[in-house]
Amino acid sequence: MITKNTDAAAPPFQSFTRVIGSAIFVSRWLQAPLYLGLIVAQAVYVVVFWKELIHLSKDFNHLDEASVMLIVLGLVDVVMIANLLIMVIIGGYETFVSRIRMDSHPDKPEWLSHVNPNVLKVKLAMSIIGISSIHLLKSFINAENLEPETLKWQTIIHMAFILSAIGLAFVDWLSARAAVIGQHTADEHSGD
Repeated sequence: MITKNTDAAAPPFQSFTRVIGSAIFVSRWLQAPLYLGLIVAQAVYVVVFWKELIHLSKDFNHLDEASVMLIVLGLVDVVMIANLLIMVIIGGYETFVSRIRMDSHPDKPEWLSHVNPNVLKVKLAMSIIGISSIHLLKSFINAENLEPETLKWQTIIHMAFILSAIGLAFVDWLSARAAVIGQHTADEHSGD
């Protein structure tokens, strides 16, 4: 009786799967140019911020209180978007591409030490709510120049952002809770 040697077929297949796995793993570096592009976008926001600040400084004598408030809210909006960009750039790179070796750096952000996809999603959702709040506040200050339908839809969209963030936070809480229960169960079984 002749038997097939299955061990001879295994090494080429294992080599093939190893190559595929390595290619998939290395493909994460394709995201690095995207994060570099976001750094360029952040530089554009720095220019926008300074243009608006110079406009406010030069023309503040000719602006009424509502106009000043709208410009200041625009500045706050730019800063919040820049914060969102930083979270995406640093948190995304750290989570999905490679570690940023900043453990001993005195300026390392506190949130970076415990960043993971769930924490990042909740932080991003909260930032989006903050940005949406600024836009909604600007719309209400400028309400006489907007259609009521526009204000209604902006409010509905803002509430959708809030509900989404609550949902993400709840799912994150459930995941953390399940991990604690799973660890407690594993500890009980290891003591047997």
